[in-house]
Amino acid sequence: MSIRIAVIDDQALMRDAFTMILDAQPDFDVVGDADNGRTGVELCRRSRPDVAVMDIRMPEMDGIEATRLIVDDPDIDTKVLVLTTFDLDDYVFAALRAGASGFLLKDAPANELVAAARLVAGGEALLAPTVTRRLIEEFAKQAVPAEAKIELPDDLTEREHEAWVLLAQGMSNREIAAAMFVGEATAKTHVSRLLTKLGVRDRVQAVVLAYESGVVTPSSP
Repeated sequence: MSIRIAVIDDQALMRDAFTMILDAQPDFDVVGDADNGRTGVELCRRSRPDVAVMDIRMPEMDGIEATRLIVDDPDIDTKVLVLTTFDLDDYVFAALRAGASGFLLKDAPANELVAAARLVAGGEALLAPTVTRRLIEEFAKQAVPAEAKIELPDDLTEREHEAWVLLAQGMSNREIAAAMFVGEATAKTHVSRLLTKLGVRDRVQAVVLAYESGVVTPSSP
């Protein structure tokens, strides 16, 4: 089956470019485009795409609020891939908090955009390396408030907790496997069970939760 994609960007040139690149793939079907967040949300509710390629800075409604509305809508099972011009964009962190499953710079090569859309559609999370560093730096600036009480599952195994800490440090399944001295398939199982128990959509949200709950701190080894 084709991966259904919606393109949401206020610049017509960018919308046309993304549509041309994505629609050229035999397994992609661009179901429509929108020029702001509000019409983008409407498009997703109407067409139910698998992935929404989302700009951040747009008129009427920005990509952050649009992402939040799409992710929070129980009738929409659309993953959001955020594209923006700046890797130091102050809005990136907010977009991830809102539920974006991936982030990529607009100047990334076409093949990276295609690969990112496939990854996100398959339930994986994607962060550009520069964004991973910025995400950790952002947490480094924020002390976890003493009154912040985030309820965590009490049935996490020791190995799942270990996998969570490693995942929060930006490790891939292969790197987690090496650090835990297990096979990659076993590491993937630990991560999959972890995401289910945490009740998060993907690895990005697991990273955010790890830092916000204090399970991991920027100074963790």
